[in-house]
Amino acid sequence: VQLVESGGGLVQAGGSLRLSCEASGIPTDDYAIGWFRQAPGKEREDLACISASDNSTYYADSVKGRFTISSDYAKNTVYLQMSNLNPEDTAEYYCAADPYYATLDSFCTAFYTSGVHWGQGTQVTVSS
Repeated sequence: VQLVESGGGLVQAGGSLRLSCEASGIPTDDYAIGWFRQAPGKEREDLACISASDNSTYYADSVKGRFTISSDYAKNTVYLQMSNLNPEDTAEYYCAADPYYATLDSFCTAFYTSGVHWGQGTQVTVSS
């Protein structure tokens, strides 16, 4: 499994950014894929996840209403649209996937498990 993130960069507070995650080599049609982030000195946290089988989604409370996850399976790409960004959103953003997940919620919230594949990350910096 290979995941390649892109779209990070520097944005002013209040601005928007769209991240992309191109996936390849996933061995199943029903997999979970999502976005996570880690700020300096903080633990990695879940943001939003989507199921490939039915497009159901999960959002962390901290990003509901501001971030939207979507997918284009023809392009094997998952997106994270982020709006109304603030400096607290500054972090390294990661895409992860699990081809054999149990439930979408468990994948998104208990992501430190074996079997989860990670991308290399893309940096998002929000200036005040």
